Amino acid sequence: MKSQTQIIDVMIIEDDEVAASSYTKFAEKLDSFKVTYIANTAEQALDLLEHHQPKLILLDIFLPDMHGIELLWEIRKKHRGIDIILITASKDTETVGEAIRGGAFSYIIKPVMMNRFIDTLKKYQAMVHKLDEQQLFVQNDVDNLFPSTKKEPAAQPKEDKKQLPKGIDKFTLTRIKDQMATMTESVNADECARLIGVSHSTARRYLEYLASEQIVEITLQHGAVGRPERRYRVKR
Repeated sequence: MKSQTQIIDVMIIEDDEVAASSYTKFAEKLDSFKVTYIANTAEQALDLLEHHQPKLILLDIFLPDMHGIELLWEIRKKHRGIDIILITASKDTETVGEAIRGGAFSYIIKPVMMNRFIDTLKKYQAMVHKLDEQQLFVQNDVDNLFPSTKKEPAAQPKEDKKQLPKGIDKFTLTRIKDQMATMTESVNADECARLIGVSHSTARRYLEYLASEQIVEITLQHGAVGRPERRYRVKR
């Protein structure tokens, strides 16, 4: 029987260095996870796997030299003991289906909401610990390790339970909420506008609405002159 403190060795395969750094930061906030290698291409990943096999791979789909699903199957041919979580902007049926057939533990769609990312790693950690601790399983134990694909309907977000105010569009609101959820630092309206691709006034209007709904919090940053700058971040 292995200790609960067993370290889960992680390799990240992601060509976006900022994203890879973010995944590393949040994964290592959990005690059991340690990112040992980051590969920016499929070729680099396969070379690393020749001499180091991690417990878990966080795999992007859109790599510069190979499609992530193709890489998944290459990894499966030689390293069947490695678990894989896909993190990708790809939403098409074929890719999702291949991920399921390839035995991916989970599939996270970009832009990544870090609370979802951390929750997925915690679920993976719980599965690993269960397999380490238990030698025989009853049906209920197995059912917990292989959850049904039929999920309970997700609770509707707060803004969907009531009519949105004039000037607040559901699609734009979702985009801004998703972007804010990925931010580790506060942003002002101009910075948010550039990230989303909307005007300053639009970003400000939506951020103020999210603040009124207590989804984001506002801090005032005082400069040398002029009015204090309003900065926004998701409540943690």
